[in-house]
Amino acid sequence: MSGSSAQRAVARRARRIVVKVGSGVLTRDGSLRRGIFDQVARQIAALCAEGREVVLVTSGAIAIGSRTLGWPHPGRSIPEKQAAAAVGQIGLVELYRKRFAKYGRRVAQVLLTRSGLQDRERFLNARHTLQTLLELGVVPIVNENDTVATEEIRFGDNDNLSATVVNLVGAELLVIATDVDGLYREPPAPGRRKPPLFDVVENISPEVESAARGSSSSYGRGGMVTKIEAARVAARCGASTILCNGRTRDVLLRVAQGEPIGTLFLNGSRLASRKHWLAFTTRTRGALVLDAGAVRALVEQGRSLLPAGVVEIRGKFGIGDPVACLDAKGREIARGLAAYPSDAVARIAGLPTRKIPQVLGYSNGGEIIHRDDLVLLEDRDRA
Repeated sequence: MSGSSAQRAVARRARRIVVKVGSGVLTRDGSLRRGIFDQVARQIAALCAEGREVVLVTSGAIAIGSRTLGWPHPGRSIPEKQAAAAVGQIGLVELYRKRFAKYGRRVAQVLLTRSGLQDRERFLNARHTLQTLLELGVVPIVNENDTVATEEIRFGDNDNLSATVVNLVGAELLVIATDVDGLYREPPAPGRRKPPLFDVVENISPEVESAARGSSSSYGRGGMVTKIEAARVAARCGASTILCNGRTRDVLLRVAQGEPIGTLFLNGSRLASRKHWLAFTTRTRGALVLDAGAVRALVEQGRSLLPAGVVEIRGKFGIGDPVACLDAKGREIARGLAAYPSDAVARIAGLPTRKIPQVLGYSNGGEIIHRDDLVLLEDRDRA
């Protein structure tokens, strides 16, 4: 077996799969490609019949809604996009429901937002719901809740959402079905022969990043850059990613059988789910600037952050909020959950641990951030 064939075997072994289908596959200039919906349902139903569990992350609500509203565009403002999503989400799920029913599969709608998943309890609730649906043999259909999302809370595209879902359900494989064959080694030029694809990517190098280019579709928010980032995030869950052309006949089935289709991004060293959530899903509410000793304790010795190492507090945060840990040059070296609110940290910063009860009148422990609630950014970004 060749090296590439052996690496492609990860897809054959995957029992839990997240499939992301983008607007570029499901629509053409805003018009639905109804045959694609049927192909997606047929292939996922066949994978489920093999004993695999599949979560479908789909785009298309805004495209369907804007078309229903008679717009030649996907909405020019956030409120217009939200209105289009509200109209289109009904039609999107109904299309899938009918197609999956044709192949004997039930579906469930799951709408998510980044802000919802930043809360650990809500994150776990979403995980339990998705896992229960899979255990019941139901295909979860996941989309970002564009009806309530704003620029500040949205995932920005369903590529990033799909990588978060990989962590939610503990998937082993992410398949991103798009309107290109994979990641080209250089941008294709009109009228010229297509350049070769990256076959297997073991780590996302500067060469790979430079090959990524944005999408030209106005109905899709993600380009190739976001797909590369999704593969990076999925890799830190221990999942491989395959980027392929969703319009290719039986592409999902062929990918799942290990055929050399598209570009395979191999998985990396796995972060624990909680630390993956902290590194990739949360957004920080404030920052702590650390002295050199504290930086060394965190990075080199894997220790907790103590008040003695804090030299500056930025922003306002509460107990349990995500906080960035910065070095003297302002570089984020770690991220963690605060054991004390920002006003309390300001009072005990620079002091030894034993002074905490005396200064505050109470103690939540000797650490500002316990090492179990902290993730190093070098761990997050290591290929």
